Amino acid sequence: MAKMNFGGVEETVITREEFPLEKAREVLKDETIAVIGYGVQGPGQSMNLRDNGFNVIVGQRPGATYDKAVADGWVPGETLFGIEEACGKATVVMCLLSDAAVMSVWPRIRQYLTPGKALYFSHGFAITWNDRTGVVPPADIDVIMVAPKGSGTSLRTMFLEGRGLNSSYAIYQDVTGRAAERTIALGIGIGSGYMFETTFQREATSDLTGERGSLMGAIQGLLLAQYEVLRENGHTPSEAFNETVEELTQSLMPLFAERGMDWMYANCSTTAQRGALDWMGPFHDAIKPVVERLYASVKAGNEAQISIDSNSQPGYRDKLNEELRQLRESEMWQTARTVRQLRPENN
Repeated sequence: MAKMNFGGVEETVITREEFPLEKAREVLKDETIAVIGYGVQGPGQSMNLRDNGFNVIVGQRPGATYDKAVADGWVPGETLFGIEEACGKATVVMCLLSDAAVMSVWPRIRQYLTPGKALYFSHGFAITWNDRTGVVPPADIDVIMVAPKGSGTSLRTMFLEGRGLNSSYAIYQDVTGRAAERTIALGIGIGSGYMFETTFQREATSDLTGERGSLMGAIQGLLLAQYEVLRENGHTPSEAFNETVEELTQSLMPLFAERGMDWMYANCSTTAQRGALDWMGPFHDAIKPVVERLYASVKAGNEAQISIDSNSQPGYRDKLNEELRQLRESEMWQTARTVRQLRPENN
């Protein structure tokens, strides 16, 4: 484990150089890994494990997602099974179902969690709020987590490019004395870059805060607000979108992802530089109270309960699809379709 300095704070991280793939294979050589669920994280994690030489099978209910698993090379009766049969064969059960699905399927999974097995998650939701989800694991198994900091699609794409997606990891229960090495080996196996330690509770609260905040909720709110103000003041859809979204995503994000926002501030025009320095304070002061309110709601379990209640409502899927349709058909994102078509790589 390497000590790294993050903004003046020292943290311990695990890299692929110090815990190489060969060591991960050795740790898990006698394990059968069952990936339960083939939705968001399942394909990327299972295929990366398979390509890295681990003994992995998939457990999935019949339907379109099952058919996708077949198309990805999982063979029914050999490496692809129903959920219960896969759990029965496994020594490591990787529970990659959605939070709502975990709650409904949990009784079927739990009966196969016999002493010494490992139960693996990629999100702390079900365990952190198990008074609400009902996901209380047996006391005689390892309960562990590796949470890639990105989608399963990104995990797979970066793996195929020879890169790694950073992941956090946590140990909730160590019964065998091997929970740590199992966790790290699985993290390396699924294609993590470096790994940093967390807890189930910290991962769940930071994840829910992030996706409601800067990763999705806040960024959409900010972009839409600026787009609307420009449009209300006579700017065309193309101009408003380019100044709000296109320049950010196509020009600036790759640069400050590689070099940092400090570099961006030092390498823009003096006009942009002065304005950005003057206005970052008001934006921060306006936004931080909202983030504080959001974090308090997540930590109290309110956001988890909203998610649980919403997913259990009759007709929720239809309501969700309507909300997504409205987002998709809004002027800003309809403008995005035209702008994307005009990008040089598409002409």
